[in-house]
Amino acid sequence: MSTVFTTNGNQVRQLHELKGAERAGVARLREVLEDRLQDIKRAKTFKHERVISSPQDTKVKVKGAEGEFLNFCANNYLGLSNHPEVVEAAREGLRKYGAGLSSVRFICGTQTLHKELEHRLAQFHGREDAILYGSCFDANAGLFESMLTPEDGVFSDALNHASIIDGIRLCKAQKHRYPHRDLSELEHLLAHSDARIKLIVTDGVFSMDGNVAPLPGLRELADKYRALLCVDDSHATGFFGATGRGTEEYCGVMGAADIICSTLGKAVSGSAGGYTTGPKELITLLRNVSRPYLFSNAPPPPVVAASLKSLDLVEGSSELRDRLQRNTRAFREGLQAAGLTVAGDDHPICPVMVGEAPLAVELASGMLKRGIYVVAFSYPVVPKGGARVRVQLSAAHTPDDVARAVDAFAEVGKAIGLIKG
Repeated sequence: MSTVFTTNGNQVRQLHELKGAERAGVARLREVLEDRLQDIKRAKTFKHERVISSPQDTKVKVKGAEGEFLNFCANNYLGLSNHPEVVEAAREGLRKYGAGLSSVRFICGTQTLHKELEHRLAQFHGREDAILYGSCFDANAGLFESMLTPEDGVFSDALNHASIIDGIRLCKAQKHRYPHRDLSELEHLLAHSDARIKLIVTDGVFSMDGNVAPLPGLRELADKYRALLCVDDSHATGFFGATGRGTEEYCGVMGAADIICSTLGKAVSGSAGGYTTGPKELITLLRNVSRPYLFSNAPPPPVVAASLKSLDLVEGSSELRDRLQRNTRAFREGLQAAGLTVAGDDHPICPVMVGEAPLAVELASGMLKRGIYVVAFSYPVVPKGGARVRVQLSAAHTPDDVARAVDAFAEVGKAIGLIKG
């Protein structure tokens, strides 16, 4: 430690880094974390990030690798992440409104763009009002704590997204978890609950499996036990169902959910942002007490402008949705014909099921060598023994792109013994 003097004569104590020594707390932290990291590596679940050096698109460049790769692992369902009209809208939003708000919404962080997007989203879903967040993770983090008290109960599907799980942890409601899509067990829990408010919450489409929540049955149970139904529709908004209204439309039960949380970072622009839409009293409460809303900067104007343009494209034509559906069907049928197991329902999330983590990593690595960019998922992201390579189709993929991916999977699957004979 030494003392220096500023120009006005004040003394300032200056801390110099000790050469050849490290603070005891930091040294201990390194030891503990290194042990944990080694455990992850021994379990062969260590995750390596691949760095993309190009825009998000169907073809990407990966840092450290030569050439381009066909991208089959993004949530870019409608191909809008690098769509010229969306990019231009973001550029115009930047020019007109600036890079960001430098403030939270209730102080001076709300622009006309934000109110316009909230109105559009409420209209799109046929709800009374909507509230924007920085992400759908924030929307889920801010929902349960705001609306539920110890008198209330929340009933969550066992395979719900991590943001729902973490959001529920923050609230003081009575917590119940029912087995994945198990309506019988959910009814048992609802029937034996004396909670004031009963809130059923589910993913609309489950991101690791590509399967769909049983919304008709969930709505029936909600009505029978005077419960509310909340759906996280992040992997459905904009492209699932005839007009892209999501899981409700796909299941033929429009209006089934009382509350919808969703994202703007997947099909709708692919940039960032999330929202909650539902009864106006709930949205008003969230504006007043939801912590991720009150203590985070508003989504930046270019993001909001890009989302508004994306909604125009979603509502203006079914062409992209139709193309995505054709690509999904061709991929699923091609892999099944090759002898591979593809999980999920009729959804562009297509998990190629492998089982053990090392084999999933080997499959993904083999695909990368053949110019196909996919990623292996294993525990703790998915259950033990349920390792997979998750493929996600986009409307921007051409039929040739899909055929090339199918052929590569068949070739690598045979090479590593996943396909017998």
